[in-house]
Amino acid sequence: MSDPATPVPESSAQTPAEPQAYDAASISVLKGLDAVRKRPGMYIGDTDDGSGLHHMAFEVIDNAVDEAQAGYATKVEVSLNGDGSVTVRDDGRGIPVDIHLEEGISAAELVLTRLHAGGKFNQNSYKVSGGLHGVGAAVVNALSEWMEVRIWRNNREHFMRFQHGEPDAPLVEVGPSEREHGTEIIFKPSANTFTHIDFDYAIIERRLRELAFLNSGLDVTFRDERHAPAVETRLFYEGGLTAFVEWLDRARAPLFTPGLSANVEDKASGIRVEFALQWNDSYHETMLCFTNNIPQRDGGTHLSGFRQALTRVVTKYSEGMGKKDSLALTGDDMREGLTAVLSVKVPDPKFSSQTKEKLVSSEVTPAVQAVVSDAIGHWLETHPKEARSIIQKVMDAASAREAARKARELTRRKGVLDVSTLPGKLADCQERDASKCEIFIVEGDSAGGSAKQGRDRKYQAILPLKGKILNVERARFDRMLGSAEIGTLITALGAGIGSGEPELGGFNVDKLRYHRIVIMTDADVDGSHIRTLLLTFFFRQMPELIARGHLYIAQPPLYRAKRGNDDRYLKDDKALEDFLLSKALAEARLTYPDGRVLAGPGLTEEVGFLREAWNRVRRLATTAPTAVLDQAAIVGTFAVPADDTAALSHAVALADRLNALLLDGEAGWIGTGDVAGGIILARRLRGVGERYVLNAATLRSADARWLAERHARIAAAFSQAPHLKLDNREERPAGPHATFEAVLAHGRRGLAIQRFKGLGEMNPDQLWKTTLDPELRTLLQVKVGDAEEAAQVFSTLMGDVVEPRRDFIVSNALKVANLDI
Repeated sequence: MSDPATPVPESSAQTPAEPQAYDAASISVLKGLDAVRKRPGMYIGDTDDGSGLHHMAFEVIDNAVDEAQAGYATKVEVSLNGDGSVTVRDDGRGIPVDIHLEEGISAAELVLTRLHAGGKFNQNSYKVSGGLHGVGAAVVNALSEWMEVRIWRNNREHFMRFQHGEPDAPLVEVGPSEREHGTEIIFKPSANTFTHIDFDYAIIERRLRELAFLNSGLDVTFRDERHAPAVETRLFYEGGLTAFVEWLDRARAPLFTPGLSANVEDKASGIRVEFALQWNDSYHETMLCFTNNIPQRDGGTHLSGFRQALTRVVTKYSEGMGKKDSLALTGDDMREGLTAVLSVKVPDPKFSSQTKEKLVSSEVTPAVQAVVSDAIGHWLETHPKEARSIIQKVMDAASAREAARKARELTRRKGVLDVSTLPGKLADCQERDASKCEIFIVEGDSAGGSAKQGRDRKYQAILPLKGKILNVERARFDRMLGSAEIGTLITALGAGIGSGEPELGGFNVDKLRYHRIVIMTDADVDGSHIRTLLLTFFFRQMPELIARGHLYIAQPPLYRAKRGNDDRYLKDDKALEDFLLSKALAEARLTYPDGRVLAGPGLTEEVGFLREAWNRVRRLATTAPTAVLDQAAIVGTFAVPADDTAALSHAVALADRLNALLLDGEAGWIGTGDVAGGIILARRLRGVGERYVLNAATLRSADARWLAERHARIAAAFSQAPHLKLDNREERPAGPHATFEAVLAHGRRGLAIQRFKGLGEMNPDQLWKTTLDPELRTLLQVKVGDAEEAAQVFSTLMGDVVEPRRDFIVSNALKVANLDI
């Protein structure tokens, strides 16, 4: 502090910093594709959560489908390649390759390097299209590490390559080709832009399936070459939107078949309206909207027109059946159990953003209203039997809605819904500020007792539920309100339920008593089932809780590892492995053939690399035993080009390596090359033949590429068996797997490992330290990436129809794994 008697010089006094001058020099102009790289989210969405990454693929795919929509293409092929790139190929007209007179470069280079350049700004080249702004392909190019384009026109092939949006060279003509016309674009997203660059097969498959349904007769092939064996799906449907609705309802029982559909063009506006719908035995609506093949997750003017027309026509028909004096019907009643797909083709649509999530073209509403009203009205008049079943379902929905309203009124207490009695088993918290409170929904009284004793009473509430709650996927709203366990849950949360007025018990998220709702169940089959039932309830009845981030899943430890006084709780298998490695490597030393000696942090990093190498080998084990593939990684088998027809030397090297490691009686491997670029290994042992093929698809997979890129490091480590010293023991592992297993086995020595089946096996203090303490616990927040896909999964797994559930289980059984959350 300055002496008050001493004046402070003016120059040294603390004054606000001089602001920099704001003049013309302060204005920056981003030229070319720099604007895209600077603000990628404006063009393709979030670059961290995966939506922007997949939007990159959709932009290129939509361009290919626009060719089909215009009548010039019949096939679209999409491949996820092992190096992380994506290939999109179509048999359309091909991007123009001639020189653009105004710009002086080829048309192909123009559309791939300039924003707002394309053939979709008028109706000369495309009457309707998904691309509107001329930025899609250029944005993909700008945000890609590299892009390669092949164009076929008039049996001539043209090629061009870009790096980070900049061309390596002008478009060149490669020469004649058997392919008459078409376009192929291969791009690899830039790791500098996207947090993760791994494409999700299911997300792209879902989009391609939509496009195949929306464009009847379009032949779409989707191939995933990142894994071995490669996965290929063909998507080809001739039934249009009717087939789409039937596919969406595959896990439900329809009230009638086939569904109601129409496809009409309004001559005045040029807008084509196509829709298909049917009602099923469920209690939930499924509604998909598209404009020029682009999905609108937020609806828009076409959805508004559809719903208005549906409500008006069905209400009028019900009155004609003598239902006028019955309950007043609402739009929600009409749409209970409705599955519908609405697709409009608009010459010049207007959207709320570049990602086209909502249609805002006002002229679409009357066009949709007219088509839907005429089609549904005529269908109801000509199908009286089916119409009666629809009206009966609508009336049942209205009756259930009224019964639920009366139940809420009768059981209401101080604005909080009380279905049965006040939840006597609820151990409430002392805090009244909902933002500071959390409630744990636990399985049974045993876990509830431990949780009640171990919690922090100030802000943590515990609600034990008895057994499995009602499956709300199969129950109507009024029946759900009659369930004691669900009533207890609703009462405890305090936010009401349903779409009625909040003061009458309707759902009001602002009245929620706990801002963190945690599902905490056992790590067994019953616990998983209870967790799924609870997730179904929240997704169907309180989706706003999920949207606002209030719902969580507890992550109690799966293991307890104890050695002497050292007591550790470990979340999952990976955490257990990490713990065992840390124990084993504390005093370990690894000496490689080239003289390198690793210990301490260096050894820990090396074993982490060997674990990753082993995991890559293990994922390739569908083609050959892991012991064989482990050695293949050492001798460089995966570095063989997939199109190398002279693979004999590599096959012989692998066979020699295997024979050298085996006893004389176990050897006998013979390696040969496959004419398709693969490798064949065969031997006969005690009269039994063995034969394994590492085909070209395996060598192109992402795991094989990873091993090939690191072959030099693996070969240097295991050209001869290294020395691994673990305390007083020494091992001579022959590969990454043997090294990793030896370290794990040493880490287990003297260790007592307990696997927890249920929360009731933990004492209150253990439950606090592992699951309840905010400083130590791990919670998994529940989010919904795609609401329609989530709805389909719940319908499949929790619905009445058995066949789709069986198919789902069979097709996903091999994908089950312990998640690293």
